[in-house]
Amino acid sequence: MANDILLKIEGLRASVEDKEILKGVDLTIRKGEIHAVMGPNGAGKSTLSAVLAGKPQFTVTAGSIEFLGQDLLAMSPEERAWAGIFLSFQYPVEIPGVTITNFMKTAVNSHRTGKGLEPLKAGDFLKLMREKMAFVQMKPEFAKREVNVGFSGGEKKRNEIFQMAMLDPTLAILDETDSGLDVDALRIVANGVNALHTPEKAAIVITHYQRLLDYIVPDVVHVLKDGKIVKTAGRELVAEIEEKGYDNL
Repeated sequence: MANDILLKIEGLRASVEDKEILKGVDLTIRKGEIHAVMGPNGAGKSTLSAVLAGKPQFTVTAGSIEFLGQDLLAMSPEERAWAGIFLSFQYPVEIPGVTITNFMKTAVNSHRTGKGLEPLKAGDFLKLMREKMAFVQMKPEFAKREVNVGFSGGEKKRNEIFQMAMLDPTLAILDETDSGLDVDALRIVANGVNALHTPEKAAIVITHYQRLLDYIVPDVVHVLKDGKIVKTAGRELVAEIEEKGYDNL
């Protein structure tokens, strides 16, 4: 049904520094669905996530994107976040001098202001933060640390899922969240993603490998090669990719 559609991409072409990366992507995501986007290096997977989030270095040259019936391309990155889009970065950045508490307080209250809501009171914010940190098994003392400074790869990714839990997005985009994770950290991150998922939300999981999709089970799998989606199927496509590789699809 049309009113179940969260995201609709048609004929999307995008470039960076005059080099075309996306060459006509079509993708429809409905409420409650988890979509996996797989493909070799340089296929355009991270470019797709960057375009959805509104990163300014990427130029959309053709096509359209609708999110909850709105023209996503007409929205600023901040407006996209306020509307319910969250991007978990492949390489989370460090922010020296800014504690996780101050960072999240600014982010949460910015979202609330964008939705016409009052900022959270200090006590309510700290209660919410403690709940979500426990949810992703982050130690309370992390709240006082600078954002990602001195964090291990697993701690950075766990912090990303904590941010997602705090902001409660409608569409979560996970750009190679499994990169650099050991099996225990991978399980914690995946459990957090699964627990946050509801029938009203959706997720795009971008990955090279099957192992993340053993924990976050997709409804639909797409293979992106040379800037185009060349194959779409159910979760059985993951096993086919593991067996045959991308070149033989």
